[in-house]
Amino acid sequence: MARVGIVMGSDSDMPVMSKAADILEELGVDYEMTIISAHREPDVFFEYAKSAESRGFQVIIAGAGMAAHLPGMCAAIFPMPVIGIPMHTTSLGGRDSLYSIVQMPSGIPVATVAINGGANAGLLAAKILATSDKALLERLKEYSEKLKKQVEQKAERLAQVGYKNY
Repeated sequence: MARVGIVMGSDSDMPVMSKAADILEELGVDYEMTIISAHREPDVFFEYAKSAESRGFQVIIAGAGMAAHLPGMCAAIFPMPVIGIPMHTTSLGGRDSLYSIVQMPSGIPVATVAINGGANAGLLAAKILATSDKALLERLKEYSEKLKKQVEQKAERLAQVGYKNY
């Protein structure tokens, strides 16, 4: 059963949202991904958000651009954590999306990652779930150790070949 719902307002968001899915897959977290426009099909959106808890979701990752209402509306309906991913936009570089998601009214929080921050959204969802899942917590610790080793290897390579040959 999916523990995380990943929802985006447009298929143009897929390159960013897939990074969240990739992280969840690597950590062994089941998810369900879909495309729903809160503005163009509000009835479908409301059904998604209202049924998410009964379908087993514990976290929703919602990505949106421009007016970016999808994460906030999910948070207004879904009683558990929502993570918003603001999408980069050509007109305002994603600042419009970021402000729309992060400036939620009191009582309707949305955890917000960086513009196009799909990987961090996946990691944050896993960390939220890991508060009550010791096996997932261990996988997260292993993931962090892997990141540390990658940096150490890069530093070692730099020391060996110098910056001009890196």
